Amino acid sequence: MGSSETQPGEDRVSSNLYRLDASGTGVEREFPQLDERDLTGISRLMNTLARLREAELLLSEASRKYMKLSDQDMRALHYLIVAQRQGEMVTPSALSAHLRISPASTTKLLNRLERGHHIVRRLHPHDRRAFLIEITPETEASARESVGRHQARRFHAAARLSADEREVVTQFLADMTAEISLDHADWARDLDH
Repeated sequence: MGSSETQPGEDRVSSNLYRLDASGTGVEREFPQLDERDLTGISRLMNTLARLREAELLLSEASRKYMKLSDQDMRALHYLIVAQRQGEMVTPSALSAHLRISPASTTKLLNRLERGHHIVRRLHPHDRRAFLIEITPETEASARESVGRHQARRFHAAARLSADEREVVTQFLADMTAEISLDHADWARDLDH
């Protein structure tokens, strides 16, 4: 098997991780029409996606440290920011469903975020038995200045593509998401998601 082209800071093993993974699972038998050039190109593409994922993880870790919050806290705040920008009201049950955590875990998360002055709970305007959750202006500004501004740089890469190129990339990512969905993983059926 030929080696893939390595990127700066990448060793030969890392550059071939997905090539080895594909050959070990019979993918090459499923696609016999692929030649060495195709396999090298696919390997480069998969490694580029892995580097993107690594960059996202590093950014996420740095932002959590900067804001002194957990990954779950950051996901909750991100959801609240997006909902607020869209004019949506967020209830604890909506947040619980989004995060896929129990109501008890949601209560603990909200208590922690409220103690840290990241959120406020208000009475629901239409249902006095329910609460709405809102992110504080200070936390939203901090998130926007740290993570948001950096995350927005993704737009630059997308803007450099033509409309047709964006459609190809969008379709590819949607297709890959469907392919790696746990719906295709018999071994994961009994796991709690």
